[in-house]
Amino acid sequence: MKLATYRDGSRDGQLVVVSRDLSQAHFATGITTRLQQLLDDWNFLSPQLEDLSQALNHGKARHAFNFDPRLCMAPLPRAYQWADGSAYLSHAERVWASRGADIPATLRSDPLMYQGGSDDFLGPTDDAVFSTEDDGIDFESELAVVTGDLTMGVAPAQALESVRLLMLVNDWTLRHRVPAELDKLLGLVQSKPATTFAPVAVTPDELGEAWRGGRAHLSVSVAWNDKSVAQLEAGEGMHFHFGQLLAHLARTRNVRAGSILGGGTVSNADASRGYGCIAEKRALETIASGAPQTGYMRFGDTVKIEALGRDGQSVFGAITQQVAAPG
Repeated sequence: MKLATYRDGSRDGQLVVVSRDLSQAHFATGITTRLQQLLDDWNFLSPQLEDLSQALNHGKARHAFNFDPRLCMAPLPRAYQWADGSAYLSHAERVWASRGADIPATLRSDPLMYQGGSDDFLGPTDDAVFSTEDDGIDFESELAVVTGDLTMGVAPAQALESVRLLMLVNDWTLRHRVPAELDKLLGLVQSKPATTFAPVAVTPDELGEAWRGGRAHLSVSVAWNDKSVAQLEAGEGMHFHFGQLLAHLARTRNVRAGSILGGGTVSNADASRGYGCIAEKRALETIASGAPQTGYMRFGDTVKIEALGRDGQSVFGAITQQVAAPG
């Protein structure tokens, strides 16, 4: 099934079920009103929502209405946890190579991961507001999973069974703020502003055979100022699958239902497919000519990120945002 959250003036919005083709929706009222409620009581509530989803897909839901992504918050507008891995080695290799270094050997066996802010996510068409263009504004095109409960020390295969939903992400980064934070040896805070999510979250079965091996084998397209800059394959080159990433997250602590984990910037070994973030483009330019030529985003710039299934249809709906100044 496919799920979204409509704005209703509250912090957590109103849960709606969305048709497979993203054309119709139906409020989940009477079953549950918030996505977190569903995640907390998945085994009881999800079959009821699945019945509603089937009725909607067959045109038999009595109170269906046209789905409008512009009315959407993030599917889970605030979460107990948002962590992001870096599962695509080609991305890491290019960034390190642009600095004249090889990636650490441990990065091939142990995922890189950071903890982000989870109390305030952006909806798919919200403006991305930043205080200054000088911070190095960069988009990051990613896929993420939403989990059920995970116990500390869970094995990757078991962790994978806890994946409840998948989502499409724009994990904004302020690149020029990163070095100073890394120098403090503790973590990223100011360099990681509010993260954006596509309008719809989907259960793994919606992907069919595209969900295999803990990877979503989808095509991810990116357009910057209406110019296509990427046609990437999300399943290809994902060194760590989502079960391994979740097991890493839960190695020393329990992970509770409603936690979100990203797979990192989608990247392919074939550089001709484009780039999922500007930093990778700049890294490739530095490797080729000694210096980057591409600047970061400016106020008024737009970005569109979308994931397509093998049938060419949008899976999550699109993230379509404009970079904006405060006020």
